[in-house]
Amino acid sequence: MTSKASLYRHIALLYYGRMQSKANTLLASLLSSQRESIRDPLWKDIHLSAQMKRVLSVPCVQKLGRIKQLGPTFHLYPGAVHTRLDHSLGVYYVSSQILIGLLKQATGSHADTPFTEEGMNTFLCASLLHDIGHFPYAHSLKELPLKSHEEIAGDLIEGDEQLRAAILEAGLDPAKVAAIIDENRANQEEEIALYRSLLSGALDPDKLDYLNRDAFFCGVPYGMQDVSYITDKLVVAERHIALLEQALPSVEHLLFSKYLMYRNVYWHKTTRSATAMIKKALLLALSENRLNAEQLYTLDDEQFSLLGKDISPLFSLVRDNQLYPCRYEKPFERGSAWERGALGLAERTRFEQELADRLGVPSHHLVIDIPEPISFESDIPILTEDGSVSSFALLDQIFSHDIGRVFTKSLRKFRIFTHPSIATKDLERVLES
Repeated sequence: MTSKASLYRHIALLYYGRMQSKANTLLASLLSSQRESIRDPLWKDIHLSAQMKRVLSVPCVQKLGRIKQLGPTFHLYPGAVHTRLDHSLGVYYVSSQILIGLLKQATGSHADTPFTEEGMNTFLCASLLHDIGHFPYAHSLKELPLKSHEEIAGDLIEGDEQLRAAILEAGLDPAKVAAIIDENRANQEEEIALYRSLLSGALDPDKLDYLNRDAFFCGVPYGMQDVSYITDKLVVAERHIALLEQALPSVEHLLFSKYLMYRNVYWHKTTRSATAMIKKALLLALSENRLNAEQLYTLDDEQFSLLGKDISPLFSLVRDNQLYPCRYEKPFERGSAWERGALGLAERTRFEQELADRLGVPSHHLVIDIPEPISFESDIPILTEDGSVSSFALLDQIFSHDIGRVFTKSLRKFRIFTHPSIATKDLERVLES
């Protein structure tokens, strides 16, 4: 018995040593390859490999440096002129910190690490390129008949010759990079699925960068997260990314921050006025065949503005910060008949036209805005102190389904923005009749 027990112990130690060795080897490879450095105002020095720096230099990636991360929000917060290229580098940085944290955790446990060197570099490449499908106002135009920015990103990664060549030169498969970004691209590999969940999860590097970065450049405190603490407390448990139970308050902090950033920045009525005006202009242009959707996908801010000048006066008004004031506002509810009728995009457009006709003004003088649904729930697994895996919803004592609904209800407003020539009393009279 003693001999057999010693044999089992010897085998276990060899296996554990190999696991540690694999994690250490991957960690050493990751750190040693990041010899290039780019200075960032938020994260300071961002280190990346020479191959990733070449990917960064491709023209369709550099285009992101000509697109503001927060679109028209600089009219409200003048410092908010940071770009999607800044953000993309930030997501790359946070992704690398997450991998470093996960590998460090693996060296101190008996768990096998699911990562490979090629897989990690594929994930980092996807993190750097996750936003290359963005064009101006892309996040605000989800209701319009346009491709998602994830689909456009996948098309560019596999179809842009310069970008594809740079990815191949880095020893990576463009199809796998695209599959991490765009979930609709077929790839059933377990490692790719893990990276996809990591890039688009509750504590994803995208959110951890944009909340911090947007708060930093807007000059508000709401979005700041303790990123280094979070990345140190992520682990792989049951083949999923999980958070140690001691870091559970980090998820609460992130959800509160998300709420405050939406309330004070993303869905502030000034930002909503500008985005609703642009959405209205594009919708009219697309429906009247004065604009082809494909024309939008490669544009930067300046090109977008030049194109819009010939489409609608709304573009010039937004550019010059001559935004429509809010003449009507109430919490969005599905209760009233006319709100239900204005919920869908086509119905809302008809309702806008009816209001404009009854007021005797052009259609573009009136814009209805209903923000899209938003969630304040988290599905991240939590590794408890006893070694079992549970859900955030079961363990958290603050956030619940009801709290999430309260947050959503307080943020989601039904608003009508109008040309300054339309008086509030005239609009209210028409709405009541």
